[in-house]
Amino acid sequence: MKILLFVFSAMSCTLCWGQVITAESQLTLERIFASGDFRQDRFGPHKWLAGGLFYTTIEYNAAGNSELILYESETGERRVLLDDQVLEDPESKNKIEIEDYSWSSDEKVILIFTNSQRVWRTNTRGAYYLYDVDSKIMREIGKGLTPFSLMFAKFNPGGDQVAYVSEQNLYVENTKTGQRKQLTQDGTSDIINGTFDWAYEEEFFCKDGFRWSPDGRSIAYWQIDATETRDFYMINNTDDLYSRVIPIQYPKVGERPSSARIGIVEIESGSTRWLPIPGDPYQHYIPRMQWMYPGDKLLITQLSRKQNHLILWIYDHRRQDLQTVYEEKSDTWIDIVNIDVSAAWKMEDQIILNNGKSFLWLSEKGGWRQLYEVSIEKKSQELLTPDLVDIASIKGYDETIGQVYFIASPDDATQRFLYALDVSSKKVRRITPAAETGLNFYDISPSAKYAVYRHENSNTPSSAFIIKLPNHQVQDVLYKNESLHSALNALELPSVEFFQVTTEDGIEIEGKMIKPRNFDETQKYPVIFEVYGEPAGQTAIPEMDNLWHLFLAQKGYLIITMDNRGTPALKGAPWRKSIYRNLGRVNVDDQAMAAKEVLKWSFIDSNRIAVWGWSGGGSMTLNLLFKYPEIYKTGIAIAAVTNQLFYDNIYQERYMGLPDENMEDYISGSPASHVAGLEGNLLYIHGTGDDNVHYQNAEFLINALIAENKVFDLMIYPNRSHGIYEGANTYLHLYTTMTNYLLEHVPLNR
Repeated sequence: MKILLFVFSAMSCTLCWGQVITAESQLTLERIFASGDFRQDRFGPHKWLAGGLFYTTIEYNAAGNSELILYESETGERRVLLDDQVLEDPESKNKIEIEDYSWSSDEKVILIFTNSQRVWRTNTRGAYYLYDVDSKIMREIGKGLTPFSLMFAKFNPGGDQVAYVSEQNLYVENTKTGQRKQLTQDGTSDIINGTFDWAYEEEFFCKDGFRWSPDGRSIAYWQIDATETRDFYMINNTDDLYSRVIPIQYPKVGERPSSARIGIVEIESGSTRWLPIPGDPYQHYIPRMQWMYPGDKLLITQLSRKQNHLILWIYDHRRQDLQTVYEEKSDTWIDIVNIDVSAAWKMEDQIILNNGKSFLWLSEKGGWRQLYEVSIEKKSQELLTPDLVDIASIKGYDETIGQVYFIASPDDATQRFLYALDVSSKKVRRITPAAETGLNFYDISPSAKYAVYRHENSNTPSSAFIIKLPNHQVQDVLYKNESLHSALNALELPSVEFFQVTTEDGIEIEGKMIKPRNFDETQKYPVIFEVYGEPAGQTAIPEMDNLWHLFLAQKGYLIITMDNRGTPALKGAPWRKSIYRNLGRVNVDDQAMAAKEVLKWSFIDSNRIAVWGWSGGGSMTLNLLFKYPEIYKTGIAIAAVTNQLFYDNIYQERYMGLPDENMEDYISGSPASHVAGLEGNLLYIHGTGDDNVHYQNAEFLINALIAENKVFDLMIYPNRSHGIYEGANTYLHLYTTMTNYLLEHVPLNR
């Protein structure tokens, strides 16, 4: 139920506030969604070499073909490693477009990923090629297997073998001879080796499901058994004469999860040893596993089904011994993913210290998200950050000086900065320069001496640099988005302000407001509230603003977004965990009570109030519209969970508990339970191909509205997924529909 939305928009020459303004200064929907006027610069994917002394990245030449470029981190010196003449299939002579790549440990062989296909959210299935830098030989791996079926190919530590998944089975292939060996034999659509099912990927960010051992003699891998996970059926009505049924393995709330287990397969023998992790495999999750380099121990994370009981296991592969090293329980839930706004959708390993004798762990058990060092031998934990401050994520460790880098923002929960912790003295200092307010993102090299640094702020496109640590010295400029800066500078950009309101319940809420240019406090303005309000994201943060919002502000709307309790703000665990078993209630009430405070401002027209949101924000929009019709007169809800029992078990049970224990909470938090309260205007939007929040939610809501004789508006997008972007002109049509609805029901002039 998570979607991140960044939209760029515009409008041509028109009259505004009695003045003639130029086309260049105004946003229009066509400029945003069809013109390419507001394209952002990109960098990557990049890979660090020699611990960070060098890095490689993908760039595109004048012909539009990808090339692999090597840079020296210190000087920025550039060299083309693979040009488009080299990047071609040796047999077909077709061009190879690099989508991702990795290096062997000796940095002499490159593994290239191309021709990718989408699996769930991202493109993780495709073809792989090996390129030997010395011999300049290119060859495809996995020849003879189903075309474009390879996933997560990676070198062993010695660089002489590559392992990958194809059709739910693990394979290993010699990089020199091409000899291939199948390591698992039982893979099917139900028995999944080396990768994951829909729910694990969506909710734990699990995709790549196997790990080479440090000695390269074995591979530890996940096996997911989804045999008893029922299919949810989507229907494609438009691509043929007869409809086509599309089954998706999807464990709904209350349904038993897929089971998971960890096996270690020996490369030579092909035999697998299954780890004896205790407990009912259908009543727990195993969302993380990593080798403790150096050595032959595995660190394994086990979570109870309710995700309120965590055990960290150490498995000694040589001695075949399984021991608990850390255990934690919670009255709510335990997070194992980062709460950083810059966090990627990927599995993060724990940082290993003291030659594999200890590791770093983030825990909220003290009321704040604090950093601990966990000793494997002593099975003890030492608090490294005693201050009552949340750490959003750990970014790196400099072993030479004993310094851990992490993201935090002690004084302003809307922003993000890099800090350094001296492990021995426990002293913390800020690394991000004081002038760099806003959001700051870092990818730190393995040696922690260099980093890719990206900065972003409201109405300011991101810029990226190579910096040297620990002094944050800029070594090279990666991009500054100069074209986008120019395009934005030509606009009559609205102003962006941050504010705080305190509700009548005493809750302090952060908010962000986009004001029309030439804002006049003596006038009354219509307001559009953008909402999300669930644990997957914050909205009132200083990021580059949604251009559709800027477009609406240019027209004369005030755009406001606020973060209620339950959002991942760095305000302590009680703030985030107060939503437990109260999703659809506490967060909704906070939004409404904060809106009541906003409506007291003299320049707000309380009769022209709209709210809109997508996914979890769509659910929030419906609840607000139904429960607080005296505040919200118009709403646009997209791809909403209308009945909490319809969403997946990992997400919904994490925040709501098990439905057989508290069904009344599920019913009370579901928008469809409150449709009788609808008094204003509702536009509901959904894609029939949504494999995340199923179109079922739309029809359930429609039936509930019909039963209450509530008139509403509906826009359905055939075969579009949760993001509603597939197909020509879809985004332009979607935002045109939304804009017209707002102009009709929330008029600009009275």
